[in-house]
Amino acid sequence: MKNKMYKQRREQILAQIPEGVILIPSGQMQVRSNDTEFPFRQESNFYYLSGFNEPDALLVLCKQGKATKSVLFLRPRDETMEMWTGERLGAERAVNTLGVDEAYSIDSLEEHLKPLLIDQSTLYLDTFSVNTYLLKVKALSESLLHDRSVEVTPRHFKHVNALLERNRLIKEPYEIEQIRRALGITTHAHHAAMARVEPGMREYEIQALIEYIFKKEGSGHDAYESIVAGGNRANTLHYVENSQLLQSGELMLIDAGCEWDYYASDITRTSPVNGKFTAGQQALYEGILEAQLKVIDAIKPGMTKQKLQEKSQILLSQVLKDLGVLTESIDTILEQKLFKKYYPHGIGHWMGLDVHDTCPYKDEEGKDVVFEEGMVLTIEPALYIGQEDSGVPDKYRGIGIRTEDDILVTKNGYENLSSGIAKTVDEIEAMCKRDYREFL
Repeated sequence: MKNKMYKQRREQILAQIPEGVILIPSGQMQVRSNDTEFPFRQESNFYYLSGFNEPDALLVLCKQGKATKSVLFLRPRDETMEMWTGERLGAERAVNTLGVDEAYSIDSLEEHLKPLLIDQSTLYLDTFSVNTYLLKVKALSESLLHDRSVEVTPRHFKHVNALLERNRLIKEPYEIEQIRRALGITTHAHHAAMARVEPGMREYEIQALIEYIFKKEGSGHDAYESIVAGGNRANTLHYVENSQLLQSGELMLIDAGCEWDYYASDITRTSPVNGKFTAGQQALYEGILEAQLKVIDAIKPGMTKQKLQEKSQILLSQVLKDLGVLTESIDTILEQKLFKKYYPHGIGHWMGLDVHDTCPYKDEEGKDVVFEEGMVLTIEPALYIGQEDSGVPDKYRGIGIRTEDDILVTKNGYENLSSGIAKTVDEIEAMCKRDYREFL
């Protein structure tokens, strides 16, 4: 079933080019220190078209006239290496297992790739990549250019990522289901964190609990490095040290999500360390939450991310004005972008195989991409008020609040895929009273 899906994706991509050869490399192992490596994570475009989870591979898609062919180069079977690092699929089993037309050892790349490039004038590849195998493709193309027996050789190089990213923008039902599964695990993790936190704990204790649940429930990877930030540290947007004490009277911002079959979830919640919001924290939190709900409610086919951004800026500027954080008129706040001191980032981003999915926000003419059914994006308004901001009322200083949900654009509007995660003040305070072991 899944092989049929990947085959259909390859066929769809080939149908969108007149002729040529598309080359998609896999991920490669990355050295962590000396002879140790980081955990392997497959390159997303390669996985999107193959479903294959080994490093050191190259997928080649060919089209000449109406004829098409998919060829996979991958690591050969090797008893010695497999004893150390695990079983390899090998070329002999790849055709039946993955549904490609041909498969060869990556060690014979030059031998078997050269015939595929002859009589092809256009290569589609990631022109930003420095992958080892693409360097070999470049060398082969240069050798063919000087081969007088070959009349047509690769002379045109096109950036394939733009083509792939447009296709990845609309999620298939299978993809949406994987995001749902990731969110199911992430829901348990966030709820356990709210229920477990208490003054005197370290941020990394909460991080450990979250990531334990990710692994316990079968997620292969965290979608990104978890953020657990207490108090003023939440005003560092990508705070990942996660080492400080969580103190009574502070808020705890958690930005954490897992993957399922490489599909991401991305959730932020902000909750009180001692289980109870102060009056100032609650006022700020509810202003941000109301803004988020209004932005989400505007999502439907035909909307654009830029329009949502503008809407969020107006709404959050009004919150800043109403609470006395900014005293200028709303027109002045917006015209001079005074809100950016407290709301410096975008309202959200595409999400899918990458937590920040590499899909376009503008088309080739520079126009905003219009929402369509099947797109998935995050909505994450926030306000960050530093401890040292002496011009702000004391009750709001040292507070960073972000609330983030994962939204599916539907035929007539939207679905909040993460609506099951506690978010209102009452829901969060009630969750803080629960026994975290309920979610293990």
